[in-house]
Amino acid sequence: MSKLVVEVLDASDLMPKDGNGSASPFVEVDFDQQRQRTQTKHKDINPSWNEQLVFSVADPKNLPNSTVDVVVYNDQKGNHHKNFLGRVRISGISIPLSESEAAIQRYPLEKRGMFSYIRGDIALKVYAICDPSYSAAPMHFEGVGVVEPQKLEDIHNKKLEEEVKNDAAKKKKKKEKERRTFHSIGTANTTNFHTVPPPSFSGFGFESGKPVTAERRSDFARVGQSTAMHMQFPGQPEFGLVETSPPVAARMGYRGRYKTETTYDLVEQMHYLYVNVVKARDLPSMDLTGSLDPYVEVKLGNYKGVTKYLEKNQNPVWGQIFAFSRERLQSNLVEVVLKDKDFAKDDFVGRVAFDLSEVPVRVPPDSPLAPEWYKLEDKNGEKVKGEVMLAVWMGTQADESFPDAWHSDAHSVNVENLSNTRSQVYFSPKLCYLRIHIIEAQDLVPSDRGRNPNTFVKIQLGNQHRVTRPSPNHSVNPIWNEELMFVASEPMDDRIIITVEDRIGPDKHEILGVLVLPVYAATQRHDNKLVNPKWFNLDKHSSAKEDEEKKEIRFSSKIHLRLTLDLGYHVLDEATHYSSDLQPSAKHLKKPSIGVLEIGILSARNLLPMKTSEGRATDAYCVAKYANKWIRTRTILDTLAPRWNEQYTWEVYDPCTVITVGVFDNCHVNGSKEEQSKDKRIGKVRIRLSTLETDRVYIHYYPLLVLQPGLKKTGEIQLALRFTCTAWVNMVNLYSKPLLPKMHYAQPISVHHLDWLRHQAMQIVAARLSRSEPPLRREAIEYMLDVDYHMWSLRRSKANFNRIMSLLSGVMAIGRWLNDICMWRNPVTTCLVHILFVILVCYPELILPTIFLYLFVIGIWNYRFRPRQPPHMDAKLSHADRAHPDELDEEFDTFPTSRPPDLVRIRYDRLRSVAGRIQTVAGDLATQGERLQAILSWRDPRATAIFITFSLIWAIILYVTPFQVVAILLGIYMLRHPRFRSRMPSVPFNFFKRLPAKSDLLL
Repeated sequence: MSKLVVEVLDASDLMPKDGNGSASPFVEVDFDQQRQRTQTKHKDINPSWNEQLVFSVADPKNLPNSTVDVVVYNDQKGNHHKNFLGRVRISGISIPLSESEAAIQRYPLEKRGMFSYIRGDIALKVYAICDPSYSAAPMHFEGVGVVEPQKLEDIHNKKLEEEVKNDAAKKKKKKEKERRTFHSIGTANTTNFHTVPPPSFSGFGFESGKPVTAERRSDFARVGQSTAMHMQFPGQPEFGLVETSPPVAARMGYRGRYKTETTYDLVEQMHYLYVNVVKARDLPSMDLTGSLDPYVEVKLGNYKGVTKYLEKNQNPVWGQIFAFSRERLQSNLVEVVLKDKDFAKDDFVGRVAFDLSEVPVRVPPDSPLAPEWYKLEDKNGEKVKGEVMLAVWMGTQADESFPDAWHSDAHSVNVENLSNTRSQVYFSPKLCYLRIHIIEAQDLVPSDRGRNPNTFVKIQLGNQHRVTRPSPNHSVNPIWNEELMFVASEPMDDRIIITVEDRIGPDKHEILGVLVLPVYAATQRHDNKLVNPKWFNLDKHSSAKEDEEKKEIRFSSKIHLRLTLDLGYHVLDEATHYSSDLQPSAKHLKKPSIGVLEIGILSARNLLPMKTSEGRATDAYCVAKYANKWIRTRTILDTLAPRWNEQYTWEVYDPCTVITVGVFDNCHVNGSKEEQSKDKRIGKVRIRLSTLETDRVYIHYYPLLVLQPGLKKTGEIQLALRFTCTAWVNMVNLYSKPLLPKMHYAQPISVHHLDWLRHQAMQIVAARLSRSEPPLRREAIEYMLDVDYHMWSLRRSKANFNRIMSLLSGVMAIGRWLNDICMWRNPVTTCLVHILFVILVCYPELILPTIFLYLFVIGIWNYRFRPRQPPHMDAKLSHADRAHPDELDEEFDTFPTSRPPDLVRIRYDRLRSVAGRIQTVAGDLATQGERLQAILSWRDPRATAIFITFSLIWAIILYVTPFQVVAILLGIYMLRHPRFRSRMPSVPFNFFKRLPAKSDLLL
């Protein structure tokens, strides 16, 4: 008979239960109605058991459909009183079939119910052993055939022999990497393991037609190079999330050595050797002219950092910091060599050497290490003339010197392009809406005094151009009374150019007057109160020669304007569906902070090589945007698995907001030409804060997906998220407040204008941030803000249609359920509905309480099925996995199109076909609404007469008959047995279908 072995190794950071900050844990394991337990570890929240529990497997064929329950308890008073400390459920589908393939895995402990407060993790090693004497029931896998247990064991042993031949150091490194990662718990559906049976198992994966959805946590979504299961599952969610648990301080409970790592507690600590080269003094002259062009080389193994050289300076000041990753240290000695720049060969001036074992360690928040003067030595260790001021210490990425340091990761980048590889924080400029109300003008002077001018007003603010409609009264005193809106940014010193023009003929205009004003001339307002308009003098647009001839101006034309800076609005610069900021422009109108969002950008893996033509892999960096704060990580050169381990923090003012993280390939590290230097997109992730639990740390690998030229997975990015609420009352109160500021509802802006203003705001943000150092490129900003979201996409239209149909499917399911009740498909359910119906009719005061109680029960029941992972981009919901390549090519086409006419004609015909179906559906909906209107509109006099007569009869019947009697009779009639039903449509349905609509009035 086969055996199942569960090795319970240890647990960490368990919840104290004895009131003294400790617990006495033990582990119970249940499998196939067999229960075993470990010993109790008294007063230890980090216990170590190292016990092996063995269970019998009655039917090896049913092992993939079984579940192993591992529960940790606190032994309170012997064996009769125990407190729940957490549990783990492992699906048999993830259990390897030999000890050689089993790996030690750490599982996070899960809650048992809504009010459980659990923390910590447990290390387990689970595997099955096939007894050679047990041959009566060979294991059968669909799609593979019959496999004897002994043969299967031989296969595993053969694989084990091959693994032993590998390099021992490489194997050890790989094993350490596996032990620091969490693997998703292998249940078929952890949220509904009782009611949903596990999927059938086959040698090549799950049965066709039953793919595993992304919401299910399963062990075959592996992290790293785990070997616990070598079989591949084609039905696995390729674009799903993978939960991990690297050794970050937030998961380690801040105990012991982790107390010093709380600054960057969501990322792995990366240690660096910092060398701060400050300055030098009293350097000797090396040239015949008595001058010296000094520079410093900092050498550590094969890595070398070089400062800039200073011409003819014997007391140079550099102030440069170098950072060498401890993981790449190739020497125990760091040398600081001072040299003299020369044409042929640089001269050696002196050096200072440090042994790494004697370098001090700096732990934030300690003050920075003070630099010291060191005497220079020659190559033989003798003191020479000159001193250099240095500071050398070991630190982490939490050191304040980290962002501005020269990194060994970017050792191949020249000094000119080094700034393009550094991390940086940016802030979007303050934006507000400028509203210009053009009322009227007076005393315009056209060139032809005998004609009435056809005037309009043109306004320019930066790159924004707007034009009013022509004045309805053609005179020298025109009236427009039209409002135009623009996006203005700080500092408010941009010029508003207002031009009054006369349309003389087609494409021929005459300027009648010009007005130039700064933006700060407009009146600021925070509500919808009207600002008093003002009259402004228009300058005559004339040439320089005419200005010399007419130096004296007797009178001036005037224009009546109302200029306001509306600070009560929120200026949208990103798509409204996933906005990261909803605050008004005015600072004093902003809501108080409700919490803090912390994000750790740990690493990425399996990135696609983006520079194969250059013989390189990928130079990856990340950009994250939330509210008005942008961050950019440093660039990790020439790797497909970069490790950033950088942590950033944002203040949160509204939980119903979205953070966006994008990954890009840096094309500016080698001084590329401008036309060839656009950073390439690798992918992005959006996460809505309201879907995150408070104070919970989420660490997952998120898939990076791109659509062009087809759906492609370009890699995975590992993020750590934590949303901490600091004001619970304010956060709950926000759910009763409007999403946008008050001005959006008191004086709303049309959707058309909002789209135009959003585009202008994005252009301003992109222009401003691209002038930073290092610049945040326009292509990255446009990708993060979805600049082309408003463009037509057949794929997105199909996705939205499917979303609507999925919502209607719920209504249709209710309709089918009612129909089954009326048709007596399930007599027991129908009888219960009869009883409930009679009770509610006899006691109508119970209707509303019953409805709300039913909603409460449904909500409590659905708590078991709540999402356990943060949301991510769904390829299936986006209709991206089934999109035709031509549809994607059309989606990413330029506007206007750049494709050949034949292809455009094909796409136009396809669009007509799709629009025709939409037109038919819209017409059907309109027809039903018009039939409802026709009941009492006398469009069909006979139908209206029949209806009002019927209404009068029913009014009399309902007046003399108790309501309960009528309701019971109608209900029993609707729930009557199918024997008393006719297959023909009912009378009310026939009457409604005969009512007239306006479809026959269409041309």
